[in-house]
Amino acid sequence: MTESNEEELRLEEAIEQSLKGVRLQDLEPDEEKRRDTPGLVLGTVVGISGSDVIVELGPRSQGAVSIDEFEGEPPKVGTKLRVSIRGKEDDLLLLSVREAKVLAAWDEMEEGSHVKVHFIGINKGGLEGKIGQIAAFMPASQAALHRIDDLATLAGQTLVCSVVEINRERKRVVVSRRAVLEAEAEEARAEGMTRLSPGSTLRGKVVRMESFGAFVDLGHGIEGMVHVSNLSHARVGHPSEKVKIGQEVEVQVLEVSEGGRRIGLGMKQLEADPWMDVAQRFPIDTVFTGKVRRLTDFGAFVELVPGVEGLLHVSQLGPGHVRHAKDALRVGQELTLRVTKMDAAARRVSLSRYDTRGALLGSEEAADAGMINEVLQQGQVTPLSTNLGDLFKRALKKNG
Repeated sequence: MTESNEEELRLEEAIEQSLKGVRLQDLEPDEEKRRDTPGLVLGTVVGISGSDVIVELGPRSQGAVSIDEFEGEPPKVGTKLRVSIRGKEDDLLLLSVREAKVLAAWDEMEEGSHVKVHFIGINKGGLEGKIGQIAAFMPASQAALHRIDDLATLAGQTLVCSVVEINRERKRVVVSRRAVLEAEAEEARAEGMTRLSPGSTLRGKVVRMESFGAFVDLGHGIEGMVHVSNLSHARVGHPSEKVKIGQEVEVQVLEVSEGGRRIGLGMKQLEADPWMDVAQRFPIDTVFTGKVRRLTDFGAFVELVPGVEGLLHVSQLGPGHVRHAKDALRVGQELTLRVTKMDAAARRVSLSRYDTRGALLGSEEAADAGMINEVLQQGQVTPLSTNLGDLFKRALKKNG
């Protein structure tokens, strides 16, 4: 038998002898009862002798606690103390309040409970700390929500952690700061979700982009996406054309689905709809200059104003037979066009490259037709038999 085993055996015998005939349940009043902790007894301070606080454990059973174990003033006579028995010297039991606190802490600790851990150093796998007098260890992966490159920044700090494993035999506890942060984040997310309902307006920050949309951080761990089609009324090819990473934006909640895991947002919904006044701005026969935005087999879509496009059918491209719009036009090309039909409610506009007389806009024929209209409006030509060539001559003479 080793020396340490012999010491443990002597200690157990001393404790058993000191508690012979004493029921631990009788040592504490009903109001102070709690689940039993092996190695702990409840006593009452009966006096102070030199550097010792004398504690009575029961009839004819006393022990001493070093006065150094008490912070500040020693306890007064009559104070009840929970102590552990360390051994025996002569007829006096050697007691400890500090060890009792450690034993009680072990007894009260449960997996999942939150404790304050003071971290005192680092090792290869994580951080070493103390829960009172109990050794604790936190793996590097459990230090935060995201990887921490320098764990030394946490040394010296006291943090609230969750107990994830208890090994009483090795007297070691494994804790996690990450579990606490995740629980806090989930609670904050649940609270933040109460603000989200279709139609509500929020501010957020663009955190990343994909070709199909921009992702916006709404705070409290909540992230939503603005689809590229909802970034603006104007056509957007890629989110970077409208927003940039880190930009703060105002968004409207369009939908919340899958329990909040999928949140659809919109930005164009907070802008004025350009179709609202397009009929007033572009009445029938309005001539304007627009830019080709898209080409199809049957025609080209030309922008009147950002967010409003009209169709220029292949039959209205100009003289000659054009089978495909791409054979005559290119994206980005500017054209002079006339509005031939307008249906703002259906968001449809028809366009033509011809004027009302059938002349190609911008051509000499179109200019001459304009002069003829001016002459006719002034009432200078009335006979129905007047030769069209004479009208051209008069128009040119008047405007020459």
